[in-house]
Amino acid sequence: MKNFLDKDFLLSTETAKELFHKHAEKKPVLDYHCHIDPKEIAQDRQFENISQVWLGGDHYKWRQLRSNGVEEKYITGNAPDREKFQKWAETLERAIGNPLYHWSHLELRRYFGYEGVLNSETAEEVWTLCNKKLEEKSMSARGMIKQSGVTLICTTDDPVDNLEWHKKIKEDKSFDVQVLPAWRPDKALNIEKPGFMDYIIRLSRISNININSFSALKEAFQRRLEFFISLGCRATDHALEYITYVPSSEKEQELIFSKRLSGGVLTKEEELKYKTAFMIFAGEEYFKNDLVMELHYGCKRNNNTLVFDKLGPDTGHDCIDNFASGAQMADFLDALDSSGRLPRTIIYSLNPNDNAVIGTVLGCFQNDSALSKVQQGAAWWFNDHKTGIIEQLTSLANLGILSNFIGMLTDSRSFLSYTRHEYFRRILCDLIGGWVENGEYPYDIKMLSKIVSDISYDNAVRYFKFNL
Repeated sequence: MKNFLDKDFLLSTETAKELFHKHAEKKPVLDYHCHIDPKEIAQDRQFENISQVWLGGDHYKWRQLRSNGVEEKYITGNAPDREKFQKWAETLERAIGNPLYHWSHLELRRYFGYEGVLNSETAEEVWTLCNKKLEEKSMSARGMIKQSGVTLICTTDDPVDNLEWHKKIKEDKSFDVQVLPAWRPDKALNIEKPGFMDYIIRLSRISNININSFSALKEAFQRRLEFFISLGCRATDHALEYITYVPSSEKEQELIFSKRLSGGVLTKEEELKYKTAFMIFAGEEYFKNDLVMELHYGCKRNNNTLVFDKLGPDTGHDCIDNFASGAQMADFLDALDSSGRLPRTIIYSLNPNDNAVIGTVLGCFQNDSALSKVQQGAAWWFNDHKTGIIEQLTSLANLGILSNFIGMLTDSRSFLSYTRHEYFRRILCDLIGGWVENGEYPYDIKMLSKIVSDISYDNAVRYFKFNL
């Protein structure tokens, strides 16, 4: 029996061990999509205790706490941090098979040097050890980034953001990790949302453009995108319920936008026509500016009305949406490709059943303008566990070229989440090592080492055209 979380954790063959320890493990980390607050990096936040850095804002953990019957005051409420940590320790010991069990213990080992197991009985020991460690300068926000081997971070930012913290980080020559804004214009896309009109007012003010038409919105979009690019933006991102394609004329688009501005309620068809027009325009702008377009879809959000009314969004009450039209996804990409303006595109679905659909769609739009120009994104959110990662990697290998994959991202708000890259790389090396030892690929260590190194880091650098 193997020891828990030993040096060969998740590595079941000699080839897997060689690929990980000699190659993948040594690569830096490129975090091209996350939700870290740039203000905390700019101010180099020093966390007071492990609950602050571990439990604050982490809806992965919040869901597990609720599943273990923990009162909300210990989750998002005002209970003391020590009591919240105790509840998490009591929950974690029951989370067998959950990736949080692995991630949490990897974080305790890599950042705090704790080789034991966190549970209800060891909670005080771990609390004391971690809090003592967090007093060290190496455990500040920047310190954790540096010791994780991170070279570049893309945060997630709204077009109305003035990016003041990105400016401060860029001007600070004492910190050599690039922290770039990533463009996420969801609020301008979601024309049906109650807050749309208020958002248009904010966008008008910061862009200095009176948004009284769809064409004016486009102009504001372009102006703000230029500002983001001036601060190094290379990536854009959209959180979609699903990828849609319902074409319309420019006249229709202006009428729909005018109707919404005047307080009218749009039909579902009008909403989809607007969203299609918005996304086509966005894709064209990304192509023109040589940016990567990321499309995240398949999530049904804020399902618990009672809790949403109390806590708001992003509190752990989202689920997988089982609607996805491969036909509309293909039509959307084709509309951009037919005009010669399809940007490099990454497609993520929250539904693992969509792996094959994505794999077949992206294969329709590859060409020599970029290596695997249209990518399937990494196993995302509810899928970034061992099974989900293996399924995504296997499907991509079956239907495309796994060797060109741009690899893992944290998609996290925590500075301790970089161990997810280690977790991913161990699974990747074990999968490839198993294929080699099963006689499905030759033991060509030169090629194998390049494949795992590329997927771990190098492919993403080239794909996004980062200056590293």
